[in-house]
Amino acid sequence: MDSGERISIVLASDNHYAILIAAMIKSIEINHKTEEPIDFYVLDDNISEKNKAKVLASIHSEKISINWVDVHQIIPPTIKIPVDTTPFPLTAYFRLFAPYVVPPELDRILFLDVDTIILTDISRLWHTDIGDYLFGAVQDFQKVVSHGGVPNYKELGMAPDTKYFNTGVLLIKAREWRDADVTNRVFACSYKNIKHIIYADQYGLNVTLANQWFELDPRWNWFSLFETPDDPFLIHFVSTKPIFTSYKYVPRFKTLFYSYLNQTTWKNHQPINGNYNNMRKVYNLVKKVVIRNLNRPN
Repeated sequence: MDSGERISIVLASDNHYAILIAAMIKSIEINHKTEEPIDFYVLDDNISEKNKAKVLASIHSEKISINWVDVHQIIPPTIKIPVDTTPFPLTAYFRLFAPYVVPPELDRILFLDVDTIILTDISRLWHTDIGDYLFGAVQDFQKVVSHGGVPNYKELGMAPDTKYFNTGVLLIKAREWRDADVTNRVFACSYKNIKHIIYADQYGLNVTLANQWFELDPRWNWFSLFETPDDPFLIHFVSTKPIFTSYKYVPRFKTLFYSYLNQTTWKNHQPINGNYNNMRKVYNLVKKVVIRNLNRPN
């Protein structure tokens, strides 16, 4: 389908995962067959100029543009990112600002985690009709809130079978999101329930927007943890990333990832020792402890 419009995709990353940006964009570039131009808006959390140049050098399609957006210029100084106790980086919360980084006249945006690769034309997802819902998402492998994503669901008055979505792929009505002040509402929820947060921003979004989302075909956010007899449209490396030697999930998904990465300036990249990934998680935890101590009243 080709409507003549531009496809707007928002990403968020720090320098650590710039390599994943390259593989993901390359997978979109190769599989995009319709004529719509694609505009990427990258919420940039201190990505080096060297890595930005490597990402740009990996793109060979004139239909693709990249806009680097300094995240510190988007987040108002009055807003403080919830400092939870999870090993997820604070970057995980940046997706909440996705509707604010695109031109205000845009009605629709697509947010994608950078640890994804797309195996079909992204325009198929872009043109999905989500009806009157605020956004579209795929149900998480935990399925419902009572499986652990929202530990205090009873206290919040949520039904145990309330569906629980993954935030790695979101098809968002940007104007309606801003009009509904979703970002501030999610932050308020997260602060109020911070001791219950297990999966960073995903907690606040699922509580604040319960039953307000359109359920996308699960093939649009297939987790690398599980093999499938079907052909997925998008692979999401939700746990260990394929750039680490400690990746132990579906082997063919790692092979697919490297088939795209090897067509970028990271060609012939060798998987990194998994201990580095563990060190990053420890770093994230320590950083959050430091921030909490700094924010603690005297």
